[in-house]
Amino acid sequence: MTVVDATLVGPMYVTHDIYRLLLGPSWSRVDTARLERAADDRIVLVTGASSGIGEATAELLGAAGATVLLAARRADRLELVRDRITAVGGHAAAYPVDLADLDAVDRLVQDVLVDYGRVDVVVSNAGKSIRRSLADTTDRWHDVTRTNSVNYLGPVRLLTGLLPQMRARGTGQVINVSTLNVDLPAAHWAVYSASKTAFETWLRCIAPEIRVDGVATSSIHFPLVHTPMSAPTYGPWVPGLTAAQAAEVIGRVLVTRPRVLIPWWTRGAALLTTLAQGPYEAATAAVLRIARSR
Repeated sequence: MTVVDATLVGPMYVTHDIYRLLLGPSWSRVDTARLERAADDRIVLVTGASSGIGEATAELLGAAGATVLLAARRADRLELVRDRITAVGGHAAAYPVDLADLDAVDRLVQDVLVDYGRVDVVVSNAGKSIRRSLADTTDRWHDVTRTNSVNYLGPVRLLTGLLPQMRARGTGQVINVSTLNVDLPAAHWAVYSASKTAFETWLRCIAPEIRVDGVATSSIHFPLVHTPMSAPTYGPWVPGLTAAQAAEVIGRVLVTRPRVLIPWWTRGAALLTTLAQGPYEAATAAVLRIARSR
């Protein structure tokens, strides 16, 4: 699916398979027949579809029978993904859009509803990752605003445009591709974690309102996934999932519709860091102090 995935073969790929097994059965690939029944004749909008998790998800769902609407900034990359899906008999369409441009998001909503009349599933995957200390953020306010726009404001604007037709039809699903940073705040990840947490909180608040009308919401708090976005921060030797494996998790969530999917060990760690926030911060500060002294 991506250059990163293509390199993860042999022993390295086995490592990723073992890592997925350690996450539990809910993180495994769903039976192909079940996925095809869930995806067949569905219109699925995937944001961030030009690479990484979004690209892999679009190809997986396209092969399963969904009509996949591809949304991302890079038109040339979207066209390549679309062409690969259609070349094997699938249905896909490309919609270049920058989620940080709210007017462009409104046009996306209008265009897809004019072209297809409905959207059954939104895979809210597009995101901007940023690892930067507070000191390094002081003179880069544009990083804060863009991260917030891509990870929170843009997805909210998109869903406020698409949810009315789902609610009116009494069916639909929103799949939020989130991160365990929501559960485990960490130094140098403040801007990214805050933006992802904001969208997750918004989704939790509206979930009861739209559930009444038959629309399901699912959030996946992914651990590390090796994609072009994560590559500058984490090398391939760090345990994690491949983009293809992450797409298979999204496929399972499309079928099973859990409200939230979190690595089992994250729940315990999140509870510990909440109940012992002072000691946790002191320990983190000690690690940072050592790192600075080197």
